[in-house]
Amino acid sequence: MNRATKIVATLGPATSDPGVLEQLLRAGVDVVRLNFSHGAAKDHIDRAQLVRDTAVRVGKPVALMADLQGPKIRVGRFADGKVMLKAGDPFVLDAARSDLGDQQAVGLDYKELPRDVKPGDTLLLNDGLIVLTVDLVQAERVHTKVKVGGLLSNNKGINKQGGGLTAPALTAKDMEDIKTAMAFQADYVAVSFPKSATDMEMARQLAYVAGESHRHKPAMIAKIERSEAIPQLENILRASDGIMVARGDLAIEVGNAAVPALQKRMIRMARELDKTVITATQMMESMIVNPVPTRAEVSDVANAVLDGTDAVMLSAETAAGKYPVETVEHMALIALEAERAEEVRLEADFTNKHFGRIDQSIAMGALFTAHHLGCKAIIALTESGSTALWMSRHLIHVPIFGLTSKATSERRMALYRNVQPILMPSFTDRDKALAEAERLLVQRGVLKPGDTYAITCGEPMGYPGGTNMLKVGRVG
Repeated sequence: MNRATKIVATLGPATSDPGVLEQLLRAGVDVVRLNFSHGAAKDHIDRAQLVRDTAVRVGKPVALMADLQGPKIRVGRFADGKVMLKAGDPFVLDAARSDLGDQQAVGLDYKELPRDVKPGDTLLLNDGLIVLTVDLVQAERVHTKVKVGGLLSNNKGINKQGGGLTAPALTAKDMEDIKTAMAFQADYVAVSFPKSATDMEMARQLAYVAGESHRHKPAMIAKIERSEAIPQLENILRASDGIMVARGDLAIEVGNAAVPALQKRMIRMARELDKTVITATQMMESMIVNPVPTRAEVSDVANAVLDGTDAVMLSAETAAGKYPVETVEHMALIALEAERAEEVRLEADFTNKHFGRIDQSIAMGALFTAHHLGCKAIIALTESGSTALWMSRHLIHVPIFGLTSKATSERRMALYRNVQPILMPSFTDRDKALAEAERLLVQRGVLKPGDTYAITCGEPMGYPGGTNMLKVGRVG
């Protein structure tokens, strides 16, 4: 059984060695995430080239995702690097402070905090481990009382319970980082903390302008991290190519208990709107230091797969963990086992559905036909990858192969659930293209004599959005 769910892994000190990276790709990584919160532009460009070279050596399409840092909503630095806050202590967050912090106060990277909060608000620091209650806002100083204490160190993040921080999604650094990402033609750009469709539209415009000299247009991923994004979810989805269920910051703002239901809702909505979805944050957190996952982590990954996510993501587990390759291997096995339990209900999927486009109708027809005929494969000859994307929005245990002559489309399809992208030569003759598609899958051992398959293409060939033909073939 082919694994349908894709794996996104974050590159970092633990995986920047070419040998380790090769093991990572062979273990099952489909998308490599470059975290722009760390490193200089040249570091990202060099790592991107390393990924591309390694993918060629391994012989598999691997997409590159540039993950923008977003606004730095953080405290400043401390004279001793950290302080221990105790419940009941007063503590001041001072936007005007330039010297290093101490037990009583600390400066802010986020200078707008005094305008965003009022007495009674709750602030959560260091991923929600420290809780402060706002007592008084005085000019640039936010006076708080420690409700839940703990160790607070340099540059830890700040969240406001319930949301409401006005920081823009795109900073000046993000705008420069988009240019860097387009220099190596990142396949996906992930935007941190978008609050509205406008944030995503602006990011897309910047990326398209930066990529114009390369004739490159990346796919845009909205990271759902703010409570304000939830009421705007459908609009954000429509303005994006996909979303990331970024459960860390989101959980801090909306509360841990609300996240599982939101995750299911986001995955369902993304699939209904023909968008991709990545589930992220702490999926295999214990494997940063342990060689096996916890039972709870196994269930978490499996449930995301059963929800229908396109991909599950690893962050520190592969960037800085002790067992990056083993983590990917475990995740791949969990996904496979979860997929075995999935029920195919295409009839229910298509009930009361209307397809206004010929290419979408052909894609749906291929799924239905392949399922009921027991085909060994579904082949989509596609320029942009859209036909394969539409097919992948519906659960089917028949593997989908996206065959394209464009390397950018091949890499982009690496994120799509149950889609295996393959690069093939460009043809203007339909019959030659169909014959080559069959030959490629026979060569790879997917098809053998007597096997049936469903194949879609457009006629005339080579026009994006032109899929208008479905054929059932049998290998002679």
